[in-house]
Amino acid sequence: MAPKKKAKIFKCPTCGMLVLIDGEDFPFCTDRCRKIDLGKWASGVYKISSPILDPEVLEDLGGSGGSRDRDDYEY
Repeated sequence: MAPKKKAKIFKCPTCGMLVLIDGEDFPFCTDRCRKIDLGKWASGVYKISSPILDPEVLEDLGGSGGSRDRDDYEY
C-alpha cells in the first residue's frame, strides 16, 4: 500500500482563514483579502527591510555599478 501524503493546510495571509490550493485567489481566501494585501504594499506597510548584500546576487543583477565591456556578453 502506498504511503498517504499529508495535505498541506494554507491560511490566508490577510485574515487567517483556511485556503484551498486550487482556489482562484490563492494564496488569499478572497479577492478582498488580495486587495487588502496589495494596499498594504502600496501604502508602505510592507517593505523589504534590508538591501541585498550577497555578492553573487549583486553580480547577477549587475550591481557592480560599472558598465560592462562589449566583450563580456555572449552572443
